[in-house]
Amino acid sequence: MKIRFTAHAEYQLIERSILKQEVLDTINYPDSIAKKHGKHLFRKRLQRGLLEAVCEKTETHIKVITIYFG
Repeated sequence: MKIRFTAHAEYQLIERSILKQEVLDTINYPDSIAKKHGKHLFRKRLQRGLLEAVCEKTETHIKVITIYFG
């Protein structure tokens, strides 16, 4: 499945010092997935904390909207 990052998500990578690979690992190997307000919330516990990626998901791709440590 193809994963795309919005401009906002790309900005958050830099602003919050999050590696793109950390986000990809969170989406591909999540500890949990929740659905809220029509969006998918992928969560993964990392050494630095709980990384959360808010995404829109279709049959062919995932669009990363924002990323943060929760």
